[in-house]
Formats: sequence, structure tokens, C-alpha cells
Amino acid sequence: MAPRKTTRKKTKSPPSDPQGMFSGMVVYLIDTGVQARRLEIWKHRLEQMGAILDDSFSKKVTHVFSMDFSSLLQKIDLESLPRSTTKVLSYQWLEDSLREGQKVPEESYILSLDAGGGGEQVSNIAEQTSTKPLDDDTSGADEVERQKRAKLSAQESNNAQLRNGVKTIQKDGSDSPHSVSGSESSINTLSPDTASPYLDDQKKTVTDVSSGGSLLYNPPDLNRNITEIFGKLINIYRALGDDRRSFSYYKAIPVIEKLPFKIESVEQVKHLPAIGKSMQDHIQEIVTTGKLSKLEHFETDEKVKTISLFGEVWGIGPATALKLYDKGHRTLDDLKNEESLTHAQRVGLEYFDDINTRIPRQEVVEMERLLIKAGEDILPGVGIVCGGSYRRGKSSCGDLDVVITHPDGKSHVGFLSKYVKLLKEMKFLREDLIFSVHSEEGTDSGVDTYFGLCTSPGQELRHRIDFKVYPRDIYAFGLIAWTGNDVLNRRLRLLAESKGFRLDDTGLFPATHGSGGKRGKGSASLKFQTEKEVFDFLGFPWLEPHERNL
Repeated sequence: MAPRKTTRKKTKSPPSDPQGMFSGMVVYLIDTGVQARRLEIWKHRLEQMGAILDDSFSKKVTHVFSMDFSSLLQKIDLESLPRSTTKVLSYQWLEDSLREGQKVPEESYILSLDAGGGGEQVSNIAEQTSTKPLDDDTSGADEVERQKRAKLSAQESNNAQLRNGVKTIQKDGSDSPHSVSGSESSINTLSPDTASPYLDDQKKTVTDVSSGGSLLYNPPDLNRNITEIFGKLINIYRALGDDRRSFSYYKAIPVIEKLPFKIESVEQVKHLPAIGKSMQDHIQEIVTTGKLSKLEHFETDEKVKTISLFGEVWGIGPATALKLYDKGHRTLDDLKNEESLTHAQRVGLEYFDDINTRIPRQEVVEMERLLIKAGEDILPGVGIVCGGSYRRGKSSCGDLDVVITHPDGKSHVGFLSKYVKLLKEMKFLREDLIFSVHSEEGTDSGVDTYFGLCTSPGQELRHRIDFKVYPRDIYAFGLIAWTGNDVLNRRLRLLAESKGFRLDDTGLFPATHGSGGKRGKGSASLKFQTEKEVFDFLGFPWLEPHERNL
């Protein structure tokens, strides 16, 4: 049964462009599961760009937007839906069209009607990228972790040294930008009752990748004149708290660096994914003039430049960076006497240059071997894998993301404390940032976390390192999350949402909806032993780690 028609409250309408991008569209919005503020923004933009909004579903409606198919069923009786004329689309189509500045093809966003099973399916949704910010309910260590991943996304794409407001790009051939996973021949393929092959295969993976074989990620990177500028914009927008724009440049960089030709005209890239109208204009300007006026504007704006600089200090997010600017601070030296900085932020400030120096791949290979041996000395059979850009085969890394578990599903409990103690005695771990243990109490999905700084044997240069210890039954999710990249992780999360689930590094949970449309997740995750099982369940094509630089 179609919903009852309600009277819309008269509000001051925004100036409307009858020839705008959405002209000719008569739209009915399904509000189930949508935050009220986000719904108002969508309404405003639709009307502003020529669409007509209808408060009830009728035959004149050309487009229905919904979060997912189950939300649609709560508002519309399928028998009343004229399938021949009305398009039923995911809200992601609207988001992507607004971001690209033009209507994107609708086919991949259609919420199809599965009459046979009554289920829900988003056609080819795996090919679309969510640009929504991370969950609003993150806090504490999770928030620092979110900021850390955002920083690394920018660091991977912009191989820069930041010194009191000055960025010096290194012309050393380092690759570009982070957020989760390695070869399916390593620990993630093992059942919980296998131990020794686990470590043998893991060592084999390390050897294969470090020897310069096919698992390395070696894009042509013939258009560094473009990707370096985009990398700087990632840093700036992230520091300003504009995750959406930052992510749009992050998506574009791998597409451009994989091109086997030098871009000489924007016509060569108009057909490429992640290269919308705005991005095309940027590329045209860079190709024509060798620079980008938008970047030049940012780099001459004292406030933007300063906030961007402060945002590169580990642990300082956009809000804190703005507060520090408002207090009158303008350089990193100014921050040294700032009493409000936390211990972790002070450590990030002290080792600012070290942390922003990328780590050559061969050095990570040697550190991973050290970590595996140290872990084996404490707990035989423990699985230790370096994830992030290293596992994806990149030639250098911003930090080390170390994912740990044990095949028996129980011996990981209490391991991290002993491991950190040993690595400190070895003078490998040097400074602590975050240390939280949950496995012994069974809280926070039983995941233990350590963030800190380390040094390679015989060196004093500090590198960022993170340990995440997962119970074996959720290890596959942690490995996916901490291998990345961000583009893949967001696609997988969006795909999970389309199927009625919430995906994160601790599992795949049935989605729930609380009061006010706030999204949540059930208490129990589905169980999968390997990354590939997760990919298969979601219907996403399997990708080896070196194929995940999307």
C-alpha cells in the first residue's frame, strides 16, 4: 500500500535552476534510515538543481531514492510501483552525482526487485565508492585510529617532509597514498587447528614480495606532475576536516598513476573512473600551465597553511588544529610550549620529521622478520603479518600496521603485553602512544591495540608502528581492514550495507536502526575463516593484496 499523502511544511525554497542538473526529475525520498540533517541537505540540493520533490508516491514520480531495498519496502507496496517508468536508486547515486558535478550513469545504483526471493540487491554496487565519513559514534582510541588512518592516506600519496610550514617534495621515486590485507597463502587460509604451515607460508609470502616478484605494486607513474599536486590537496582538505574532498583526490591518484601514458589532454581521461568534471578541470589546468591555482591559493592562505601543518602532527585532528591556530600558534616551534597537548601529541610533535619520513620496503622486510621471530619466541605458532601499503606491495610505507592472531583461538589472550615488553627490552619499541588490552576481559570484541614508535636495529630514526591482536574467529576482518586501501574498504562497507549488514575490522554484523534513524549493529558477527570467504559472501571479486591499490 502506498504511503498516505502528507502536507509539506512551507519553507523558504532555495533559488531553483529550472535547467539544472536534476531538471525533469520528480523525486520521492524514502527517509527510513537517513539522518534528518543529511535528508534536508539532499532535498535542498535537488530542488536547487531543478528537481521536483513529491511528498507521496504516485505515477508521476520518475525517481525513488532509498538507503536500501528493505527501507523501500517499509514505505511502498511493490504492487503500486510502476517498474516500467520509475527508477529506484540508492542515495549513493545522488551523492556521486553531486560530487562529480553531473548525473552519473544510473545502472550501477539501481535497487533491483528480486521477485523470486523478495530479497535486496544493488546491481554492481561493488563498483561504487562510498564517500560518507566514518561512523559518527567513534570515540577515544577509535577516534585517534580514524585520524591516524586519514593521515596515512595523505602521507602515502604525498611523499613530503614538513618543516615548520614548508613542504619539500622528495624526488626519490617513492610511490603515492592508506586504511586494510596479503596473500591468501598466509595465515588467513588456515583453519584454527593448524599451526606450523601457517608460519611457513607467511615467511614464504614475505620472501616472494620482497624479492621484487610479481606481487610488488609498480605502476608506471608517468603523471607525477598531477599526482603530487593532488597529494598536497589530500593533506589540506583532511586538515580542514573535509573528508569528502580529500577522499576524492585519494581515489583519483591510483587511477592516474596506473596510466601507461603521459597525459597531454583531458580528453584522454574523461572516460576514467573517479575522474569527474571538477577533476578533469584540474588536470587540464595542470597539463596546460604546470600548476593549479586552487593549490596556490591554499598555500598562500596563512590559516589553511598553518592548520594543514598542525594536522600533520600525530594525534592532532582538524578541530584541535583550528583551536591551536586560534590561540595564535603559527609554527611547530610555537606548539612546544602549548600546555593543552596530550602525551601522544607531544610525542608526535617531537618526532614530527621522523614520522613523516617514509620507510623503504627492504627495511620493513627486515623489521617484519624481527617481529615474527620475537613473537615466535614468546608464543610458538603466533601469526604476525605486516599489512597496509607494505602488504599491498608498495615500494615504501608510511608506517607499519601489524596484524596478529593465533590459530588455536585462545593463546592470543595476554600476548600483546608480553610482546611489547620484549620489544622494548630489544630497544625496538621506543615511545608509547596508545595501549589498550581487551582480550582478558572480553570487551571491545577482545581486540588488543598498541600504537607507538619504533626504530630499526642500529638506527635512531623513529617510525610509527601499530599492533592489532585479533581473536582467530574475527582475524579475517582485521586483516582486510588493516591492508586497505581506503577505496576498497569503503566499497566493501557500502556493499555490506546494501545487504543489511555493518562491516568493520571486528566483524560483519546485522544492521540495526535506532531512534532518529541512527544506524547500529547487532551483537553477533557472522563467522568467516579467510578474507576470501568475506569477499565471496559480499559478492565482491577476490583481490590479492597487491591488487588492492584501487
